[in-house]
Amino acid sequence: MLDYEHTNRGKGEEGNMVLLIVFAALSTLIAGTLFSLRYLAAGRFLRRLRIATVAFDVLALGWFVVSAMRFHRIGGPSAVARAIVIVFVAQLFLMAFLLIAALVRGAWRHMMAVPADAGRRRMLARCAVYPALAAGVGLYGGLVESKATVDRFFTIPVDGLAAEDAVMIAQISDVHLGNFFSPADLETLLTRIAGHDKKPDLLAVTGDLFDDEEMNPEAVRVLGAHASDFPDGIWYVLGNHEHFRGAPKILSMLKATQVHVLVNAAERVAGRALWIAGTDYPMDRPHFAQQKRAYAEKALGAVPKGVPAVLLAHHPEFIDDAAKRNIALTLTGHTHGSQFGLFGMPLFPVFKYTRGMVRIGGSYGYVHTGNGSWFPFRFGCPPEIAYFALVPKDA
Repeated sequence: MLDYEHTNRGKGEEGNMVLLIVFAALSTLIAGTLFSLRYLAAGRFLRRLRIATVAFDVLALGWFVVSAMRFHRIGGPSAVARAIVIVFVAQLFLMAFLLIAALVRGAWRHMMAVPADAGRRRMLARCAVYPALAAGVGLYGGLVESKATVDRFFTIPVDGLAAEDAVMIAQISDVHLGNFFSPADLETLLTRIAGHDKKPDLLAVTGDLFDDEEMNPEAVRVLGAHASDFPDGIWYVLGNHEHFRGAPKILSMLKATQVHVLVNAAERVAGRALWIAGTDYPMDRPHFAQQKRAYAEKALGAVPKGVPAVLLAHHPEFIDDAAKRNIALTLTGHTHGSQFGLFGMPLFPVFKYTRGMVRIGGSYGYVHTGNGSWFPFRFGCPPEIAYFALVPKDA
């Protein structure tokens, strides 16, 4: 069921936010690196190293910010872009390693009365260790973990769900079709899910899949071709990047498939006493809260009272709207889990809900870490396929 509403307001604010973030990142990266390099080199070599670092950072990040402002993604050849990202992240980790080592050295010098010059000489003598560690982290996150999709499994007790209506839902999100995720990769991902031992009945796609105007038609074909692999079909909602790539055209192409598209609407799953609701992404940034509330009310208002239901939304704050209506499960994405994690927790929890499961009373919400990214690096936050077994609450 399609009910498309969209406003272009907020795109300027989105671009300004990207610019501010990149400027802050550039300033921090350059300042931190220039300071920390004093622990890696000295004299003329240190000066040359600093000049080369600043030149690389300014040129590469300048390219990135132009791409972000014009295309809402990192442009250019994928191999080159991935290599630059690996160097950036390695540089960040090098800065962190050197600063930590400097702090430890300072504490040790203070406790043991080691002369400053002697302590620095010993640190410089071991300086090859730090670039090696940083390069290892960069290569791992850019070439290994960013492609190492994991499976996660959850059991969700649902009040009022009959035993015969128990269902297994698989979720993907934030594929970000483009330089780092091709239609062929999407084909591989969908084939993997359809053939899983858990035999999912339904596939939920929570936005930011169609992120390349040239690849989108082929991706629509691939997604539609797999609809019959799932007994209860594929269900899809828009993300903000679909709006960047022309949501009306994407929705028009999807009409020719068997994919269930929900834009502030709800449908009953055929043959089950279970409803699926879905919202659009609130693109009017100055009025995000009001637009989000209106979208949630429209989508959830179409669900009969008292019936088991699942909400699909791109932004995780819809979890709160669903909990107010006692929706059993809300599936979201958007955050990529911050792409950096430590012990299963997001390293940069900049959203109210950034990663993983949320429980509010008897309502559950899930924030997916994503399957792709416009920034091809992950550390402690691998791409995932999430599986949810909805079972009767008293089972």
